[in-house]
Amino acid sequence: MNKFVSAISPAAETVDPVPRAFLNVERSVGDQRWISRLDQAAQNRALAISQVHGIPELVARVLAGRGVSLDDAPAFLNPTIRALMPDPYTLTDCEKAVNRLARAIDRGEKVAIFGDYDVDGASSSALLYRFLRHFGVEAEIYIPDRIFEGYGPNPSAIRQLIANGAGLIVTVDCGSTSHEALAAARDEGCDVVVIDHHQLSHELPPCHALVNPNREDDLSGQGHLCAAGVVFMVLVGAARLMRERGDSRAKSLDLLGWLDLVALATVCDVVPLKGLNRSYVVKGLLAARHMGNQGLAALFRKAGLGGPVTPYHFGFLVGPRINAGGRIGDAALGSRLLTLDDAIEAEEIAGRLDDLNRERQAMEAAMLAEAEAEVLAEYGTGENACVIVAARDNWHPGIVGLIAARLKEKFKRPAFAISFDPSGKGTGSGRSINGFDMGRMVRAAVEEGLLVKGGGHAMAAGLTVERANLGRLRAFFEEKSGESVPALVANHVLKIDGALSASGVTLDLFDVLEQAGPYGSGHSQPIFAIPAHRLKDARLVGTAHVKITLEAADGARLEGIAFRAAETPLGNMLLNSRGSQVHVAGCLSADQWQGNRRIQLRVLDAARAS
Repeated sequence: MNKFVSAISPAAETVDPVPRAFLNVERSVGDQRWISRLDQAAQNRALAISQVHGIPELVARVLAGRGVSLDDAPAFLNPTIRALMPDPYTLTDCEKAVNRLARAIDRGEKVAIFGDYDVDGASSSALLYRFLRHFGVEAEIYIPDRIFEGYGPNPSAIRQLIANGAGLIVTVDCGSTSHEALAAARDEGCDVVVIDHHQLSHELPPCHALVNPNREDDLSGQGHLCAAGVVFMVLVGAARLMRERGDSRAKSLDLLGWLDLVALATVCDVVPLKGLNRSYVVKGLLAARHMGNQGLAALFRKAGLGGPVTPYHFGFLVGPRINAGGRIGDAALGSRLLTLDDAIEAEEIAGRLDDLNRERQAMEAAMLAEAEAEVLAEYGTGENACVIVAARDNWHPGIVGLIAARLKEKFKRPAFAISFDPSGKGTGSGRSINGFDMGRMVRAAVEEGLLVKGGGHAMAAGLTVERANLGRLRAFFEEKSGESVPALVANHVLKIDGALSASGVTLDLFDVLEQAGPYGSGHSQPIFAIPAHRLKDARLVGTAHVKITLEAADGARLEGIAFRAAETPLGNMLLNSRGSQVHVAGCLSADQWQGNRRIQLRVLDAARAS
């Protein structure tokens, strides 16, 4: 083995600094340059992975193109919790948190769980609630109202939880920067354990334990986990302690059966699918397919799930429905649903969330039209802006994050959407592009006194700003991003994993590719080019999608769909190119329809074939 690796290593050091354009597509309709994902070094690594480990060549190319090494390839394809999870006590303060939970169990204290209103917060809250319930502890979940309370613990809510009898408060997916609220708990003589993953400042909040792999003195190397992933590690430590104490209830505890919640949060919080996260999702998908969680099962039924659960179902079917409660309805619906064992009650709450999600979609469409119009008025085409900031009066604060994401997609820059209330206070949310740390920029704005509060992580952030500071904030964001964003935007390439013909796109091929999955943040889904095929048909479907049929020279056909492509350059090009030869790039998916599986291309970009 070593001799083989040595033989290919000199070639692996040769990297073409300016890769050739794939299929000679220098500028696609999506304003992207197509290049091969695999340089010469990666091609050599793929060959080695395939030959040494007997892995299918296509799978080896996918792994090599995403930086998986020769030695790591077998374990990457079969990630396990046992191999990838370190001792939970490597998390700073985890042992303190575990001992405090055990004390609450021993004393029969009432525990209040204070969670965030998104999927990660709901999943984290449900995990901890189920654990405490298993050990006979009375627990209460409190999710703040996004509009009236904002993100994270607030002193009023903390005092109310203590007045309701809480002897211990555990914050999940929040709390790392909630100094005032946690000081209120301390003054009331109530311990607080914080379990979080968000970036935080040098000054730590006053609490009994702060378990956050992103605190500066944490050496666990688990900073990529979402909050539910951190909560699960804490519960593993707590279960171990209860077993060591001889608590018989610990023997019947099935933590692995709750990995569906961890996987759901990991996918929806868009954290990198590497290391422990990868095993969380792989094993969590297996748990989800058993439909053991009544709340998840009810949501899958509402979403019309066909076939086995995939990350797509978590991210695009279940996640938005849970989030809808926190965005425009009752923020506690999602966490409540995920704790249920009663199928009838689960069906009722899932129905309410489904209705709220439809309402949210309508509101989002109206707000997006207003936001795009304002951006065009403020920035023109946006080409000379580094960070887009759209702001309007009375937008729904629960939907601004979705608007920011859409603006980022359209203008290919970090983007914020801010809603101002009648008092002039703006609540905003931002989404970033790969390579630009938005959370750091927002924290710098807080330190500069431009924001009332703000925080987040590299790819997303939230903020509160006074209307009088909006102009200064825009200028500050431009200054802070001026060196890095233009270079990131200019280097707008689409990395292609390979070329396929319509006749080569089969279910067998798809199943082989799935061996290298699941795909998501940090482990992107393979993108294939379908070169020089005739665009036999293109038509609008649904509200804004473009469905196409590609035909190869041998007559083989491939169906594809470009989501939300209507009125975009991609959609217009496809609709106006019927009968023409085109190059199309996209990802493969397998849909279940009336008991049959079929392959479809999710179209991402296109170019005319010269």
